[in-house]
Amino acid sequence: MSEEAKRVAAWAAVDNHAKNNQVLGIGSGSTIVPVVHRLAERVKQENLNIVCIPTSFQARQLILQNGLSLSDLDRHPELDVAIDGADEVDSDLSLIKGGGGCLTQEKIVAGYAKCFVVVADYSAVSEHLALDVNGSRTRPKKNSKNLGDQWKKGIPIEVIPMAYVPVIRAVTRKFGGVAELRMAVRKAGPVVTDNGNFILDWKFDKVHKWNEVNTAIKMIPGVVETGLFINMADVVYFGMEDGSVSAREKLAL
Repeated sequence: MSEEAKRVAAWAAVDNHAKNNQVLGIGSGSTIVPVVHRLAERVKQENLNIVCIPTSFQARQLILQNGLSLSDLDRHPELDVAIDGADEVDSDLSLIKGGGGCLTQEKIVAGYAKCFVVVADYSAVSEHLALDVNGSRTRPKKNSKNLGDQWKKGIPIEVIPMAYVPVIRAVTRKFGGVAELRMAVRKAGPVVTDNGNFILDWKFDKVHKWNEVNTAIKMIPGVVETGLFINMADVVYFGMEDGSVSAREKLAL
C-alpha cells in the first residue's frame, strides 16, 4: 500500500510540474524511483526535452538507467523544478530529510530550483496536516502534532569526520536531546555520505523554533548541512491510503 501511495503521488508531481525544455532536479530515496519511471515514460511518449540534475549517486544511476539526459550544476546552475521526497512534513511544510544520507546535495539542488516539489506517502503526514489536506477520509499510519513526533530517527546532520565528537557536544549542550553517529548496517563503521562525510542523528526532546535551530546548528564549526528543510517546499503531494492524492501548497506571504 505504501508503494502504491508513493507511485500515485509521484505521478501527480511529474504530470503537474514536468514540462518541455526544463532542467529538473532529481531527488533521492525510494519515493523518487516512481518519479523517474514516470518522467521517462513522458519523455518517450511526448518527446520532451528535459535535462536532469541528480542529488546523489543513486539519483544519477536512476537517470542513466531510464535513458534520461544527465547534467550537473556546472552546466545548469539554475533549475526549473526539483522533485524530492521527505521523511516527515509538518503543517508549515517544514521537512525532515536525510534518512538516506543525501541531505546536503538534496538541499543544494532544491535551493537552486525555481520550484521545489515534494512527494510523500501518508506515513509522512502529521495529524494536523492529514485532516487539513484530506478531511477525515484517510488517516495516516502515524499521528503527530509536531515535527519529529512520528519520525523517531532524529534530524540528520552532515559533519566533517574530524569534528563529529565536538559537534555532538555542541548540539546537545545548546539544544538538549541526544545526538548519535549513524552507523552502517552492512559494513563496519559509520555511514559515509557521497561527500565523504559522517551523519549524526539528533533526537531532540522538545519542540523548537526550527528556523532558528537550523541556522544555529549550521554555524557550529564542522557542520556541513542539516536535514531541516525550512520554508523551501512550494508544494507537497501526499499519496494517501485510499489511493487518492492530496496536495498542500505553501501559503503566500
